[in-house]
Formats: sequence, C-alpha cells, structure tokens
Amino acid sequence: MSKYFSAKYAALTPYVPGEQPKDAQYVKLNTNESPFAPPQSVIDAARLEAGKLHLYSDPESAALTKKAAEVWGVKKSQILMTNGSDEALNFAFMAFCDENHPIAFPDITYGFYPVFAALNGIPYETIPLRADFSVGYEDYLAIGKNIVIANPNAPTGMALSLVQIEEIVKSNPSNVVIIDEAYVDFGGESCVPLIEKYNNLLVTQTFSKSRSLAGARLGVAIGNEKLIADLNTVKYSTNPYNVNRMTAAAGLAILGETEWFENNRKAICENREYTTAALKELGFTVLDSKTNFLFAKSDKVKGKALYEGLKAKGVLIRHFNTARIADYVRITIGTKEQMDVFLAKTKEIIEEAAK
Repeated sequence: MSKYFSAKYAALTPYVPGEQPKDAQYVKLNTNESPFAPPQSVIDAARLEAGKLHLYSDPESAALTKKAAEVWGVKKSQILMTNGSDEALNFAFMAFCDENHPIAFPDITYGFYPVFAALNGIPYETIPLRADFSVGYEDYLAIGKNIVIANPNAPTGMALSLVQIEEIVKSNPSNVVIIDEAYVDFGGESCVPLIEKYNNLLVTQTFSKSRSLAGARLGVAIGNEKLIADLNTVKYSTNPYNVNRMTAAAGLAILGETEWFENNRKAICENREYTTAALKELGFTVLDSKTNFLFAKSDKVKGKALYEGLKAKGVLIRHFNTARIADYVRITIGTKEQMDVFLAKTKEIIEEAAK
C-alpha cells in the first residue's frame, strides 16, 4: 500500500471474489452465477437505454421499484433497489452498526460480512456453526447484538426454517436482524412476509442468481418503512444514482419474465439433485443444499487437489483454504451438460488418485 493510505484501513483484508479467468475457456462452476443468459426481452430493454447514457439514471428507480414491490408483495416505501445485494448489505452495516452496536454472524458464511464490519469499524462476533455445518438458531436468541444471517447459508447451502428465523427476530427487538436471501429462490423459505410483523427485520435479495443478472449488479432490500428510510439516508449520502439506466431497465424486464424465471429455477434445482446423487455414488459427502450450489467433500481426494485437478482439466469450482472446511469444495450448479463434464472430470481425478 502507498504511504498515503489511511491508517484506519491499514489492517483491512479485502473480500476475494471468485476467479473470472481470461486465459482460457472453462466450464465455470465457481461463482454461483446462473448458467442461463437472460431472455431477449431483457437484453432489448437494456439496449434501449444505451442511447440515454449521457443522462443520469432515476435515483428512485421508480418504475423498477414499483414492479419489485408488486412482485414481493410489499409497499414501495418498504423496498430499496441497490447496486447488487452487496451494496444493500453494506448500507445496512453503515446504517445500523457502530462501535456501540456490534453485529454477530456465523463463523462460516459469506466472506463479505467481516469485511463490511472491518471497513466500517464495527465490532463483530462470529458464532460457530454446529458440527453438521447448520446454523444453530438458538445461538442467536436474545443476544443483544445486530445479526446478519445468510439463509440459505453460503458456502454450506443449508437453510433455517421460517419458524427459526422468526424466533431470532422476535427475541432481538432492540436490534436489527438482517437476513441475506441471495439463494432463497432455490429451495429456502423467504421471510419477507414477516416484515409486516417485525419492524427490526431487513431482508436482502439479489438478481444475480435466479434472475441471471450477475453482470448487471442489481439487488434489493426489503423491510419496515423506517429501516428503508435509514438505508436511503446512507444511499443519498454516498451514491444517489446507484442503479444505472441499463440495469434498471433489465431488472424491470426480468421481473416480467415469470415463466422463464420459474423454468430456469426448476432446471437448476433438478440439476442440483442429479449432481448430488452422482457425487454420492462417487463416495462424496454432500450437504443438504437449498441453493444453486453444492458443498461436498471426498475421502479419496483433498479439496485443494480436486480444485486444482479440475482447473487443469478445464473446470472451475471454488475451494476455501479455511481449516474447518478445507476438505470441501463448492460447486455451482450449471446446465445438465456442464454438470456431466464436471462429474466425468471428477471421476477421472478420483481414478488417477487411486493409482
């Protein structure tokens, strides 16, 4: 770092995104993107805005917000569109947490949470997952801190029930509970309906996974009107034009593609179950996933070796070099054809390791 870098950020360890390689063509199963391109209607909608790029986008994203409120069954004042759900999460950390209002989250979860905490000078507590890698919801009851939980969790893929989430929210009335539902469309239970019952619940979702807009960067925060007003205060103090014209148009169009959305979501879930069964036949331990990825390990090959071996064979998956999960790999669910390539190459590696 330069001598000019602020001392308050000197100890910051930034988030490390998944590989986006440019040196070769890979079967890319490492960053939980959708394998399906958005429909032509979405591409056309974004293209129509290209001629207006000399003008600022609507800071309220009014048309998109109205449609999103209809889709999620909430009021426009209960929803905020953001530059990816990461921005919604960072806004929430900024708005509700400080040195006097710490935050708690699982020790194995989305890697951005400790980064947001460190970036904003927020004390945080990590609560260990259970031995089976599930989130122990009892550990969050009446803890007197703000809370953020990815549900379903990443990278494990496991989910808490709506009843368990409600117990956490209900038992912490003086603190904000943030539920990150980035993967909820693949089998989890959304707690959006609970925002009418609890004014301390904030839900974030993303258009990156089930709606195929990872490259557009679009997210949403949903909660009590006062919580959303707080987030807007942070937004208008940092980046009022946070959703660009082309992204807003694409988001509006994709929300109208209900049949496309349902078909692709169903296909990914079917491919997940197909891949789970095939991996178990190869002797893998596979966690119960409610997401568009699997978290799995083999007793025949270490996680790092499997990751490196697959990369050499043209398949990218994700490996986390963290002690408790070092033997596991995270595998994004792609098309049936992509999963067949992954499974064939994985079988090759296992056979090579046995020689």
